[in-house]
Amino acid sequence: MHSSLVRVQNVFGFFTTVAFTVAAVIALSTFIHPQSPSASVQLRNVQIVRGRPHYYSYKKEEYAHIKFDLDTDLNSLFNWNTKQVFLYLKAIYPSTKAGQPASEAIIWDAILASDSAPWHQNHYNHPVPKSKSKPKSKKSAKDKKAESPYPPGEIHLTNQRPKYQITDITGKLQNRTDVVLELGWNVQPWVGALVWTNKKTYGAWEGLQGGVSSSFDFPEVGKKMKDLETEKGKEGHRLEVGGEHPVRKGGRA
Repeated sequence: MHSSLVRVQNVFGFFTTVAFTVAAVIALSTFIHPQSPSASVQLRNVQIVRGRPHYYSYKKEEYAHIKFDLDTDLNSLFNWNTKQVFLYLKAIYPSTKAGQPASEAIIWDAILASDSAPWHQNHYNHPVPKSKSKPKSKKSAKDKKAESPYPPGEIHLTNQRPKYQITDITGKLQNRTDVVLELGWNVQPWVGALVWTNKKTYGAWEGLQGGVSSSFDFPEVGKKMKDLETEKGKEGHRLEVGGEHPVRKGGRA
């Protein structure tokens, strides 16, 4: 007869085999879920300023402040195995030296959580339209939940400020040509491998439709304007004196 230790090892081995098999089936089953993501990105305004782009910058250099419009329909990326989607918008521009790859810099990002994901302060809170954010009565003001009418993968931003100022390793950005804004994402599942932006069609997964702006040029260095502030983000927290106080969806701190 087997000893108690051997029996425990056999049970544990059988359990891990079953758990791994179930996890593999869940991960592979997502490939049969159709995907048809689409997005539209448009440049609103771009300014090149010389100064210190961040408070910790030790020298002055040229940096770009880019405002944009963004409309997305990424709901098909969310399925039974999706935990969250890391969405980002990057600026791509050619290098100054021939033969070198183009430079890429992220100007805005967000973490889109699925409905089944537990709340986290870094999750993106979709902007609530003004008509939806003002309740009609005091009673409804107390009970009303300020939730976005859009699903997690649908975003509509107009004249959006960037979250990050971008610089170049050369310290110069003015008069750069053929600049584009491109949308990308990383799907983070509950079980399985990370999936990055697919621009080609693979079976039931269609490639991204749109998601790239028209090309534009960086202008010459201009005067520093007052509206060159960066976006604080739409994460589920706010900064107050004394620390961070989380703000849950539709609730108070």
